[in-house]
Amino acid sequence: MGNVTGGIRRDHPLHPPPYPNPNQPPLQYHQYHQGGYYPPLQYHQNQGARAPMTPQYPYVEHQEAVTIKNDVNLNKQTLRFEPDESDPRKFLLSFTFDANVPGSMTVMFFSKEGKDCDLVETKEDLFPSTNFSFPKGLGQKFQQPCGTWIELSALSEAELVEANESGVYHVVVKAEASSSSEDDDNDLESKTPNRQITHAVLEKDKGGEYKAKVVKQILWVNGSKYVLQEIYGIGNTAADTSGEDENETGKECVICLTEPRDTTVLPCRHMCMCSGCAKLLRFQTNLCPICRQHVDKLLEITVNINGSNH
Repeated sequence: MGNVTGGIRRDHPLHPPPYPNPNQPPLQYHQYHQGGYYPPLQYHQNQGARAPMTPQYPYVEHQEAVTIKNDVNLNKQTLRFEPDESDPRKFLLSFTFDANVPGSMTVMFFSKEGKDCDLVETKEDLFPSTNFSFPKGLGQKFQQPCGTWIELSALSEAELVEANESGVYHVVVKAEASSSSEDDDNDLESKTPNRQITHAVLEKDKGGEYKAKVVKQILWVNGSKYVLQEIYGIGNTAADTSGEDENETGKECVICLTEPRDTTVLPCRHMCMCSGCAKLLRFQTNLCPICRQHVDKLLEITVNINGSNH
């Protein structure tokens, strides 16, 4: 028979393991992270009820707008064709514009944009261009002179579609400001006057009649090209002095409801916040407060209350 060794097993129920020392300090967090070992669930529970981490949103860039002076502006909402009184089958182009300085206007049909603000006419024999000069003034109205009409019924839809696909715009209006002697003295580097170019296409409405629709406006300043975009809410800012009531509501930041609006959300172009709230918004959310679209950039715009155009 085998030999039986003396003594009692230490793991016998009669001899339980020693009670852990209650004064023993807990292991530090870094001691758990050795050799790929992660802390047990009890570690987080013993450290107190820690708040969950704030979700990290993509960084949103905050920029300040560059001030560009636009001397002539065509109101694109007013661009339309009006029937000629002498012949209702023929139409004359009309629109309103504002001019801080005198200048000239050129109306062209079926033209495409070339290099450095050059416009190339593709059907000048059928639709000759119209040139005219204008004085300084706001709310001026232009209408094609009699005899320079365009017969829209002679245009086919296939012809209009083909022009669009080849980069040709059906209607192009070029407004060119005359540089004053004061501007020449203050800006010696300016070689070309400011120009605003409005591109429009012809579309049929529900009644089957052609309407002019502005698709793009471009501003050329000192050889640089800027595409104009509408800012929703810029007319309802503190810089809008059209109203006489200083206590008029609706011009405050939609977040703090105290500071005036001066920051636009891109790409939705809602001007709805002050610069202070916009800086905080970058670290809290990436959604527009108005439409809840994702925010790519924040653009701070300073409007001159004295009335000069930016």
